[in-house]
Amino acid sequence: MTEKFRNKYRIATTRLKGYDYTRNGLYFITICTQKKIPCFGEINDGKMILSETGIIVYKFWMQIQDHFPNINLDEFIIMPDHIHGIIIIKSKSETKSEIKCDNMVETPNLGVSTGTSIQIGKSGNPYWKSNSIGSIINQFKRICTIKTKSIGLDFSWQPRFYDHIIRSDKELNHIRTYIKDNPNNWLNKEHDVNSNIL
Repeated sequence: MTEKFRNKYRIATTRLKGYDYTRNGLYFITICTQKKIPCFGEINDGKMILSETGIIVYKFWMQIQDHFPNINLDEFIIMPDHIHGIIIIKSKSETKSEIKCDNMVETPNLGVSTGTSIQIGKSGNPYWKSNSIGSIINQFKRICTIKTKSIGLDFSWQPRFYDHIIRSDKELNHIRTYIKDNPNNWLNKEHDVNSNIL
C-alpha cells in the first residue's frame, strides 16, 4: 500500500506500530544493496570473499558497539548483496547473557523503514528515536555510504531494511544457524533473502 508524502508516493512503513525499538532485546537485521547488486564480494567454495566495499561494511558493522555502549553484536555475515546480523540492545547494567528472548513480539514482513513512529519536532525526522534500531542502522548505512563514495566506489543501499524481534532462545539459535549457513546456501537462490528462516 502506498501513501503520499510531500506529494510523492511512498511505501508505508511495516514496522510494528507503537513498539519501542529502543527496548532491550535481540533484533535480527537484514540490509540489502540497491537493486541487489553484489557489491560486497563473492562466494567461493562456500566462503565469502569480501570486496573493498565489503571490507568497509565489515569494519563499520563491527564498530557499531563502539559507538553505542548499550549494544552488543551477535552472529553476522556479509553476503554479496546483503548482510544479516543480530543486534542486542541492553541496559548499561546488563550483560549480553542476561538479555532474555521470552515474551517478545514479532515485527511485520519486509519493507521496514529506518525509524520509529515517535514525533521529535518539526525540523527532525518524525519516524526517528535516538538509540533505536532504526537510528543505529541509519547511522551505520550512512557512514558506509560516505566512506565508499569518498574513495570513488559506486555503492548504495536499499532505502529500507528487514527486522525481526527474536522471541525465544530456540528462535535465536535457529537464526544464528541460518546466518552461519548463508554462504553454503548461496547457490540455492530459489527463495528470498529472509524466507524460510522462522
